[in-house]
Amino acid sequence: MNEMPKSTNGSQMNCVEFQQQLPELFESGEDLEDNPHLQTCENCAALVRDLRYIAQQAKLLLPIRDPSPTVWTKIRTALDRGPE
Repeated sequence: MNEMPKSTNGSQMNCVEFQQQLPELFESGEDLEDNPHLQTCENCAALVRDLRYIAQQAKLLLPIRDPSPTVWTKIRTALDRGPE
């Protein structure tokens, strides 16, 4: 199990210290489920849940790729020909 780094004074991290390291923890891909601070702090656990939700939803906002110009050309050609 990965343990959360301790505070500079050797004690368990407080919320401020945890939140300062949170971007690095997300980038590392570390599984935060077993994080000691999150097991004892509902506020930070809720923050992590909210951030995960936002990240998941943000992926849905990525632009959908437009079809290639060839597709539009074929549609235009079909429209110009009219019904067969």
